[in-house]
Amino acid sequence: MRGRCAAAMRHLPYFCRGEVVKGFGRGSRELGVPTANFSEQVVESFPSDIPTGIYYGWASVGNGDVHKMVLSIGWNPFYKNIKKSVETHIINTFKEDFYGEILSIVITGYIRSEKNFNSLETLISAIQEDIEEAKRQLDSPEHLKLKDNFFHLPEGKIVNH
Repeated sequence: MRGRCAAAMRHLPYFCRGEVVKGFGRGSRELGVPTANFSEQVVESFPSDIPTGIYYGWASVGNGDVHKMVLSIGWNPFYKNIKKSVETHIINTFKEDFYGEILSIVITGYIRSEKNFNSLETLISAIQEDIEEAKRQLDSPEHLKLKDNFFHLPEGKIVNH
């Protein structure tokens, strides 16, 4: 775990911007946790050595407000995905879907590695714990200072190293 955490932290903060596309449709329906999904091209642009797992940070849809978020990078072993995905749960209630909008995120921290679960209930419980951990961590000064910096950059500005 310690090695994975160190490997993840080496890439943070990580900034990303891309169009929201339709995902697997199970975030809201099965898990009660709606997610915004990036296209395959955006997923493939992530560093190849960034560990799969659960992360947290800040997100904004279009030119909207900045909200706390938790995201999954990986194959979601419970669902046995064959393609890597990046799924962002924005900790906010939106009135409608925002497919086609631009999602901007900054990943500021790492919670845990990706793992399989014995049941849907244990997966949902772990997701809820991840959300609570993200909320706690994002209230700290080191994470709050990253809340607005990226979201007010000109559209084409490259910010990752």
